[in-house]
Amino acid sequence: MPSRSSARLAALTVAAVCSAASAVVLTSPAHADSVRIHDVQGTTRISPFAGQKVTDVPGVVTATRTYGSSRGFWIQDPTPDDNPATSEGVFVFTSSAPKVAVGDSVTVTGTVSEYVPGGASSGNQSVTEITKPTITTVSTGNAVPAPVVIDEDSVPDTYAPQGDTAAAGSINGLTLDPSAYALDYYESLEGMNVQVEDTRVVTATDPYSELWVTVKPWEHRNRRGGTVYGSYASQNTGRLQIQSLGATADFPKANVGDTLEGATTGPLDFNQFGGYTLVASKLGTLESGGLERETTQKQSSRELAVATYNVENLDPSDATFDKHAAAIVNNLQSPDIVSLEEIQDNNGAKDDGTVDASQTVNKLIDAIVAAGGPKYDWRSINPVNDQDGGEPGGNIRQVFLFNPERVSFVDRAGGDSTTAVGVTKVNGKARLTASPGRIDPANAAWNSSRKPLAGEFVFRGKTVFVIANHLNSKGGDQGLTAQYQPPVRSSEIQRHAQATEVNAFVKDILSVQKNANVIALGDMNDFEFSETAKILEGDGELWSAIKSLPKSERYTYDYQGNQQVLDQILVSPAIRRGCDFEYDSVHINSEFNDQISDHDPQVLRFRP
Repeated sequence: MPSRSSARLAALTVAAVCSAASAVVLTSPAHADSVRIHDVQGTTRISPFAGQKVTDVPGVVTATRTYGSSRGFWIQDPTPDDNPATSEGVFVFTSSAPKVAVGDSVTVTGTVSEYVPGGASSGNQSVTEITKPTITTVSTGNAVPAPVVIDEDSVPDTYAPQGDTAAAGSINGLTLDPSAYALDYYESLEGMNVQVEDTRVVTATDPYSELWVTVKPWEHRNRRGGTVYGSYASQNTGRLQIQSLGATADFPKANVGDTLEGATTGPLDFNQFGGYTLVASKLGTLESGGLERETTQKQSSRELAVATYNVENLDPSDATFDKHAAAIVNNLQSPDIVSLEEIQDNNGAKDDGTVDASQTVNKLIDAIVAAGGPKYDWRSINPVNDQDGGEPGGNIRQVFLFNPERVSFVDRAGGDSTTAVGVTKVNGKARLTASPGRIDPANAAWNSSRKPLAGEFVFRGKTVFVIANHLNSKGGDQGLTAQYQPPVRSSEIQRHAQATEVNAFVKDILSVQKNANVIALGDMNDFEFSETAKILEGDGELWSAIKSLPKSERYTYDYQGNQQVLDQILVSPAIRRGCDFEYDSVHINSEFNDQISDHDPQVLRFRP
């Protein structure tokens, strides 16, 4: 199957779909003999000829795309102008398999279009194309223009210009400055033949035959070969997506830290799944970096080990139970408490009203025993059907696994899918009104999202309150390569409300018992430096323990070449200051092409 990034999910869109386009004056076409590709591309992201017909635009065919719904070919002018802001390449959309060949010298007559991958609502930049083409072949067998080499010296260190406030923050109408901004540099090469050499892989090959490399070897590099995303101002300018114009079966199966040795060459495209993409006519040779999965340290008899692990829509039909079990037993060293996220109901995505997940959980528990681990017990609360988001019909929820030989669960009746758990004071100590219980499930903050699961545990006579979370996803946020700079992160609104609710619940516990051991953990779907994390932490009620690690080791997820934190374990002051603790982000998934989940589990060890 061709890459998903080749799919056209919206109809061809002219410049009017781009919010900034209305501010761009559409000039009349120049005389046919004088219109060249750099004229079509212009000095901004929107062609000055958008929506208009151009005649006999000359160029040499550099590559063809014969698969998917975005079929066509790229042409490049072998006689460039002297303006670095104007690209010399452009994509010609034919809709069917093109009848030209690489090396053909052609002229193209057609309509200039600004196609927005993902549609205008995505906020993505557009791709300048020539559509409805009439093609004349002038000659064949011509030399393809030499590729522009993209390397650490050519890509600016600043990622993007500030968007135009008069155009709702869009950068579409701004004159490109390829010497100052990475996004402008890549845009100035849109459609041109480019090349990268000896590049390190920073996101493993995905199921769609895509990977990410960096052309800046030392840009926020960590010891395992990835590139760490440590702040909103550290977008990592050297990242570039790689696809292939060849058969996907031949695409390399790469892990983070591997290298594409030699030259990778092809046209520079733009798609909705990562932005600027080198679509390779020639791929470098994969050289393994030898990356291995990590194993955490075993907790001592006096240490409580608490973990969080997103098992990615696990349901009984999946073939990953044995691998998840082996990871929990061997890589995580059988934690005493495991908060699982994305446990689906007993028939997965079948939407028939089923909400019970006992088959899913017990199948995993049995696999853990078979792998040599403990016989875990478990607690959870079934959601109301189709009310907690995720895959339709799947009814994902958080589940507590716990080793009854090491820790006990305090069962207190009253918790269900719609009843809010509270905090009371008994003999001077905090206790939950229900265990397990859900935090304020009727609150609008949890609409179409997972409700936090709170439980009361006892380890060596000490009570530990654990809150399992799976906050609102980042779906709908604009990408780093969006036309709006800075990008709009619309999903934060609900996540901030959710973080406020979790923090308030922790405050309730600490107001009753200042020295209570409280852990809030799970897939927070946000970074350790984010406002979401700050709201969760509040005025010191919680602290994200991943910040105890060096910055280069803070990541749980690898997305578009950026290793980042989504999964967190936050601890109350009694744990942070009152005892020694150890934190480990156990990298077993995010860096590997054969991952069983896209998240790395997290483990906290401490003495209550």
